[in-house]
Amino acid sequence: MPQPWISKKEKTKMRNRRRKKEKLGGREEVSTKKRKRDVDATSNEVPTSENLEPIQKDTNHDVTIPSTATNKEKGKLRKEARRKSRKEGRDENLLKFVDENGDEYIEEISKKEETGGKTESNINDESMHTNEFPPKKKKSKRVFPNINQLLAEAEVAKKVEEEEKKRKKYEDSISEEEKAKYVALDCEMVGIGAGGKQSALARVSVTDWNDNVIIDTFVQVPDRVTDFRTWVSGVRAKDIKMTNRNAMELNACRRKVGEILKNKILVGHSLKNDFAALMLDHPKSEIRDTAKYKPLMRATGKGGGKLRPRKLRDLVKEYIGLEIQKEGEAHTSVEDSQATMRLYKAVRDKWEKECAKAAAEKSGRKRR
Repeated sequence: MPQPWISKKEKTKMRNRRRKKEKLGGREEVSTKKRKRDVDATSNEVPTSENLEPIQKDTNHDVTIPSTATNKEKGKLRKEARRKSRKEGRDENLLKFVDENGDEYIEEISKKEETGGKTESNINDESMHTNEFPPKKKKSKRVFPNINQLLAEAEVAKKVEEEEKKRKKYEDSISEEEKAKYVALDCEMVGIGAGGKQSALARVSVTDWNDNVIIDTFVQVPDRVTDFRTWVSGVRAKDIKMTNRNAMELNACRRKVGEILKNKILVGHSLKNDFAALMLDHPKSEIRDTAKYKPLMRATGKGGGKLRPRKLRDLVKEYIGLEIQKEGEAHTSVEDSQATMRLYKAVRDKWEKECAKAAAEKSGRKRR
């Protein structure tokens, strides 16, 4: 019969077990599971209960502790008895410690045994780190700003300051009569119809050149509102109820706004939506829509030729350093109209020159 193949790993394990057995003086130390593995590795025979020796169970679990021994010696004797019981395969919990008279011995647990071998100093150290003395917080490292970043921020601030001075000087050169021609408009809408996709006018704000409010009112919505868009519009149900006297009736609001816009140059952002909600129109030559002015738009597409409108928040931040429509805050139509007017002022000089040039070209073509 050919010998079974044994791997190098199994041979090394067998060699180590044999050496350990020789070192212990021939005592049986290998457990039942280890002996099974040895039998499986050395032969093809399946081990049975007849091949393995059963673990002898000692019915006498009494261990005598001499009364003359010190506490330290008694502790050592108890540990030795438990260790021996585990080595022989017996349950150490069944051990019963008795004195010389056969009475049950009451163990005197020393402080060291009670604390699991920890000394008094170690216990004191642990108590300091628990309830009485909490651990000291580590000092966080100071983070110093990058010098390049500071220089860049200083340069931007300086540029904004210079632009502000130029803008102020330019505004001072404009007459009050000219300034009175300009008004800024912004509206807030709510959703009506299925899914709230259709917009209805809910608030109107009109401001002048100097940020003074000409009109700011909520508008009664006769239709059933399916989406108040409060997180964007800031409009609540009570603001536009038909019973709210502070909210204007829709037709009255339209007439009032129409009178204000008459013979005025209207400034706004995406005015198409505001006109749709107001159901009004305005002469094209008197509209200054910051969403459609090419220098304020962004180029998209493969060739970068297609222009798209940018968000008012981004434009205002870039051109005049003003933050509006902050994250988590609802929009305010008054703030948006004022910001749009300020944005227009920043580019007015160039914009009006382009408008004048376009008007001259148009009139020249008509004459021909």
